[in-house]
Amino acid sequence: MMDIHPYVTAIHLREKQKTAKELFHEVQLLTSANIPRTKIMINDRLDVALVAKARGVQLAFHSLEPASVKENFPLLRVGRSIHSYEEAVDAKINGADYVIYGHIFSTQSKLGMSPKGLEELSRLTKLDIPVIAIGGITPENTAEVLRAGASGIAVMSGILDASDPLAAVKSYIYELKDGDGKSEKYI
Repeated sequence: MMDIHPYVTAIHLREKQKTAKELFHEVQLLTSANIPRTKIMINDRLDVALVAKARGVQLAFHSLEPASVKENFPLLRVGRSIHSYEEAVDAKINGADYVIYGHIFSTQSKLGMSPKGLEELSRLTKLDIPVIAIGGITPENTAEVLRAGASGIAVMSGILDASDPLAAVKSYIYELKDGDGKSEKYI
């Protein structure tokens, strides 16, 4: 993580089985390794995000509504995980700052489940809320995802399972750059 954090927009802690105390400890490990809190997003656990002073929280379908979180903590970045157009509309209406949508392509983490594909991703991106695509995204198919209108990508195994995670991140970054060499999308 220490090598890759300068190249990514966010580090998302999605540890559903961990207790609040364990998750808070993970944030402490990251910050003690000089990873800025402004890059740390916590999955579902608003309490941990607030106590750890993380950048934000990623809400699931069973989580609090984004509007409630934004009303009480307006400076907290709030994302919503979605799996359909209707959920995207709801997230936008309820004040989410962005949505994460997927899985776009086949992935080992969703075996037996059909990918959502680029067509539905493209439809979602017309809702005027940033859409971060996730699921089976590789450097080779990143351009397709961006052409479909995604504001960025979320990657787990493509980086964490790579023999050289830093090289993997740089491969994704290369695909996310615009013609001026400035990053215009998120990873």
